[in-house]
Amino acid sequence: MTATEANFTPQARFGRAYQNQVDHWPVPVMSRQVPTSYGLTHILACGQETSPAVLLLPGGGATAIAWRNVAAGLSARRRVIAPDPIGQPGLSTAAGQPLKTADDLDNWLDQLLGSLAITRLAIAGHSYGAWIALRYALHARDRVSHLALLDPTFVVSPLSPAYRLKAIPLLTRPSSRRMHRFLDWETRGRPLDPGWLSVAAAGNDLGRAKIVLPRRPHRRDLADLNIPVLVIAAGQSRAHNPAKVLRRAQARLPDVTTATIPQATHHTMPTQDVPELLDHLGPFLARGV
Repeated sequence: MTATEANFTPQARFGRAYQNQVDHWPVPVMSRQVPTSYGLTHILACGQETSPAVLLLPGGGATAIAWRNVAAGLSARRRVIAPDPIGQPGLSTAAGQPLKTADDLDNWLDQLLGSLAITRLAIAGHSYGAWIALRYALHARDRVSHLALLDPTFVVSPLSPAYRLKAIPLLTRPSSRRMHRFLDWETRGRPLDPGWLSVAAAGNDLGRAKIVLPRRPHRRDLADLNIPVLVIAAGQSRAHNPAKVLRRAQARLPDVTTATIPQATHHTMPTQDVPELLDHLGPFLARGV
């Protein structure tokens, strides 16, 4: 942080960091505010509007910026929509009806997609965003064609006790300093994308995110989910046991493809492992299109 930036408010520092990443988006990108009864949802969109749509949902406390390079890679064949979830750091603004429950998340996405005139789409989510994606697929089975879950949490496996313990200081009193310390532990010191890191750090200085507490879906609901699902585990994830996540996904989802990115950690997805992610996501999303 420069001496000049130190004089900015946390909101101003976040806005500058965010806009800098939008300005350096690898492909043409559109920024838009979409009204819902829960407030304005900010989205970043790229690709042709006539192409099949894919919605990209970030992990807890993250923003659409996390998907920058993955979105660019998918945009050649897909209409890519990346929102900032309401209640998390980002450019979305909460207003009107409070977003408090899992049903509210479903309704929020119903309204967002309705405003964008999207009737059929694929969804990819990372971490907490994977849980939201799965929730929505269970809610809107006729609307979701494919589901990609990247190192998913609260889908088939809980967070590890060590991860929960290490995350407590960040969750209770978020700050850029605590975020760096936590990410350094989870990634085992692996360098992270500096652009994403600048936005994430500024976001953590804004205060606590207001997220809906996740609950794992019932096994019978998973067994009834008859759409193609891709589950990609981070081989070095400290969020959970990646091998166990894949075993449970294979046992509980009727049409599932699983893969591992051996060098990935929970928090290097989706910013660092872009070529490997696109190698899996591209062929999977092309199924049936």
